[in-house]
Amino acid sequence: MIDTYTFSRISASNDKKINEIQRFLSNSGLRIDYDVEHFIVAYHDNDIIGCGAIAGNVFKSIALSPMLRGTGFLLKLLTELINLAYDMGRFELFLFTKPENEVMFKQAGFFPIVGVKNKMVLMENSHNRLVKYCQKLSSQRQEGSKIGSLVINANPFTLGHQYLVEQVAKECDWLHLFVVKEDKSYFSYHDRYNMIKQGCGHVDNVTVHAGSDYLISRSTFPSYFIKDSGVVDLCHAAIDLQLFRSYIAPALGITHRFVGSEPFCTVTNNYNQQMAYWFSLEPFVAPPIVFTELKRIEHNQQPISASQVRALLKANDLDAAKALVPTTSYPYLANKQELETQHLQSLNAQYTGLIVPAITNFSI
Repeated sequence: MIDTYTFSRISASNDKKINEIQRFLSNSGLRIDYDVEHFIVAYHDNDIIGCGAIAGNVFKSIALSPMLRGTGFLLKLLTELINLAYDMGRFELFLFTKPENEVMFKQAGFFPIVGVKNKMVLMENSHNRLVKYCQKLSSQRQEGSKIGSLVINANPFTLGHQYLVEQVAKECDWLHLFVVKEDKSYFSYHDRYNMIKQGCGHVDNVTVHAGSDYLISRSTFPSYFIKDSGVVDLCHAAIDLQLFRSYIAPALGITHRFVGSEPFCTVTNNYNQQMAYWFSLEPFVAPPIVFTELKRIEHNQQPISASQVRALLKANDLDAAKALVPTTSYPYLANKQELETQHLQSLNAQYTGLIVPAITNFSI
């Protein structure tokens, strides 16, 4: 056991320190994820002997020198990480770990929620937070033999989304619609939630649920948000889908989950394929869920997609974007476009302010 050590908080923007941390992590077969914000690093004589990172409300990249494993030093490292999280105003915490490390993290106050056999376990710093969440959901349970569900990001809410909601609502006794919570989209969570609520206002048998950490979030499915790389971590997908089948669906009596066909996004398409597998897997602790994919509607012989709308907005073609969204979504598009224009004008004004004086004050 090392008697003398210090802890330091290192920002992910500190390239020199991050390179040192990456070299240390590579010895444990770990890497630094794209979304890491800060590290807690333990030093002994200027050498790294342990580290852990925070990304959102998730701890990751946790590693110790071999000589410290099994000594109780992990608890000290986690205490520093928890203090960092609390200082950042983050109190509901999660971590992913290998099954063999589960006992160590239990000693630090983390409890297993769900896992992938021999590969990964998701843990959180509460023994009953998920149970309470499900109890809250169950208060919105509806009667019926066919209870449908949708999980929508709606970035923004398009005519395609609206069509999907309407079709599922027609097929089901009740529809539970969940909004992806993460504020990692072009439109804010607040705007996306309101677009969905307003766009579904004419549908009588639907409940729109606020997003949570237990459904397509950085906490349960971090790799879902690395869409530019086309990567879906199968373990993360498995954990997210098992959470839905084991906890969320039983709380609401959900029997079916619907998705729109996905011709554009590899990440979402792969996730849908995993959904079909995990919802039908037997034996399992919860009843199976019927997975159903509905074909997207088209505009000008092209499937309507939120990514298409965003591309039109970025190209400053608000009129073309308007044709792809309900009237209830259009004000959000127009407002977003106006804010983007104001931002560009502000940047141009700052740039002009820097350049013009140098020219006007120049004399020959």
